[in-house]
Amino acid sequence: MTRLTGRRIIITGGASGIGRATARLFRQEGAAVAILDRSDNAAKAVAGEIGAVAFGCDVADPASIADAVGKAAEAMGGLDGVVNAAGILSETGIADTTADAFSRTVAVNLTGTFLVIQAAAPFIQAAGRGTIVNIASGVGLMPTGPGSIAYVASKGGVIAMTKAAAMELAPAIRVNSVCPGAVETAMTAGHIRTAAGDPNPAIASRYALKRHAQPEELAAAILFLTSDESSFMTGIALPVDGGRTFH
Repeated sequence: MTRLTGRRIIITGGASGIGRATARLFRQEGAAVAILDRSDNAAKAVAGEIGAVAFGCDVADPASIADAVGKAAEAMGGLDGVVNAAGILSETGIADTTADAFSRTVAVNLTGTFLVIQAAAPFIQAAGRGTIVNIASGVGLMPTGPGSIAYVASKGGVIAMTKAAAMELAPAIRVNSVCPGAVETAMTAGHIRTAAGDPNPAIASRYALKRHAQPEELAAAILFLTSDESSFMTGIALPVDGGRTFH
């Protein structure tokens, strides 16, 4: 299992959830990994477990991102790829979403993704070729219903920006997005399970597969889009959502 041998990859949000599962899988597949996360201590803890490097940063802060990406590239001797997994959840609808809350959600989920791409692209171009995988969301393709207006807007923006970046950075850099459905992480725990700890039937009923996903299932899709197995794919929004967007 060495599909990423020799690759040097930054993973934002790599201290938890999908980012952490991806960092672990990528190390198993032979990649050098740099974990970037708002929690410096959590990032270093995960990095210590898997033999990676870690740098604390705020993806909504351009200076913080530029500094962390530069340090990560220096530590790994270059950069061949990025996984943008950092993100926050916002659940309120139009009437209850403040301008500040909307701006913060967009700043982390959309602007933060842009800032990482902007900072990382010159390093990947210097390497000759590489990949960028952005974590969008199934709700960016098709909202589940009323609410989460800022989150939906930010993730829809990630999907559109992925296509624009894929056009601009081709042919050297392939840029794709993954659109998860409900995934069991610390961020989503209050939704996908009941107070008793059982899977929430209201969530499961939205999916053809009648369940939510585990982070490792998303990591596998991210690995596919990072590896040479997807060498003729760029600009796509890949639903990994148990069939919600067609069900």
